[in-house]
Amino acid sequence: MTSSSDTADASPGSGAPTAAPQTDESFSPRGALGIVITLCFGGLVASLMQTLIIPVQPELPQLLHTSISNASWVITATLLGAAVAMPIAGRLGDMYGKQRVILASSILLVIGSLICAIGDSLLPMLVGRTVQGLAMGFIPVGISLMREVTPPRLTSMAVAAMSATLGVGGAVGMPLSAWIAQTWDWRALFWASAGLALLVTVLVIVVVPNIADSAGGRLDVIGSIGLAIGLCSVLIAISKGKDWGWTSGTTLGFLVVGVVVLIGWSFFELRHSDPLVDLRTTAKPTVLLTNLAAVAIGFGMMAQAIVVPMMLEVPEGAGGFGQSILHTGLWMAPGGIMMMLFAPVSGMLINGLGPKLTLAIGASVLGIGYLTAFFLMNAPWQLAVASVIASAGVGIGYAAMPTLIMGSVPITEAGAAVGLNGLMRSVGTTLSSAIMAVVLAASTIDLGGGHEVPTHSAFHWCFLIGAIAAFVGVAITLAIPRGKAHAAEQSVA
Repeated sequence: MTSSSDTADASPGSGAPTAAPQTDESFSPRGALGIVITLCFGGLVASLMQTLIIPVQPELPQLLHTSISNASWVITATLLGAAVAMPIAGRLGDMYGKQRVILASSILLVIGSLICAIGDSLLPMLVGRTVQGLAMGFIPVGISLMREVTPPRLTSMAVAAMSATLGVGGAVGMPLSAWIAQTWDWRALFWASAGLALLVTVLVIVVVPNIADSAGGRLDVIGSIGLAIGLCSVLIAISKGKDWGWTSGTTLGFLVVGVVVLIGWSFFELRHSDPLVDLRTTAKPTVLLTNLAAVAIGFGMMAQAIVVPMMLEVPEGAGGFGQSILHTGLWMAPGGIMMMLFAPVSGMLINGLGPKLTLAIGASVLGIGYLTAFFLMNAPWQLAVASVIASAGVGIGYAAMPTLIMGSVPITEAGAAVGLNGLMRSVGTTLSSAIMAVVLAASTIDLGGGHEVPTHSAFHWCFLIGAIAAFVGVAITLAIPRGKAHAAEQSVA
């Protein structure tokens, strides 16, 4: 369903709302609820893939008959696939209909999981993991569809729940994956993900309507290729910099190539009549500042997802808690559940206070979670409490970002804009992974046999950096123009 403001006429590329695709369908609250549940379940399954492989990561070199350095690409491949997919899938959803792209994403998840399940070497695993990453386009397209299939009073709640799946899937995925890997074989991880993805595919076909929401146009193929090359080059440099050396020719080469390509891509997009990403709309203060806040909050979310599990697993003799991977996942699971529980709270805050203040509140709670960990890190339960607080902040903030974005762009560009916002969160998480790795490696204890673990002071610094990133997100959010935030609120309320 759309508001009257969404159907205002404006010239293409003007940044003002354009004629919205018209639909005849009206959905009952029960029908809308079924669509929301299906989309949230699909988003949860897609995000599970991000942490699916972590329990068996140390054994990957042996399982895939390759080196440790090569095996690390199994994680990086999914990151790169997701980063490329989100803005492109969003644009395709705007052009050809969101249900079609959501269905294609779920099918990609089935295919990627099957490739991983039957592969027995590095190459098929990398191909399968990349395809699994491409399926992450499900989430931004699903979020942008919420506005069209829910009654206005339910839209904020639905967007909040769908946004929460980004964090919930990662948090729940680790203990679930550890249990599956320990109970059966490592391939069972991918057979299970294929089964879940197949269930999602069937539900999308049966439950999610293919409404007349396509805006037409042609895919900017050159822009898509340029964005993929530029993004992958920069993200590879960031994610592999620690292994290659931050000043090595390889790292700097990837970084320079990526930056140069992205600059050229920007000029190309500005001159294109039907761009992949409308950079003029993206440069609007509300959209630009929300995307910058997404980087900061994404950084903060990933920091606790990396640091807390590592500290729980450090041997007791080195100042840690000696938890197994399964126990670590169980300590982290309440945080994921908290994200989902706070989805309706976030929706109520958006309806009552507006998305701008809701985002600021979420980032503030995230920062408080890090400060709690900074002062309370003497027992697993203390870290679990800090993780729950931080996760509540993520749950609140993640819902507000797409609401701000969708209220500030034409409805015909909603999918692409939400996809770009998802990409900016990924950039934040990638930066967080790289910076946390550097901080943790800067101060270590040698356990013998070449095995080193971070010191207590290193963990302290990580929690402090996470808090700073979260409060930077608060400052950026508060700089969003008040009038734009109010317009965003009215568009979806």
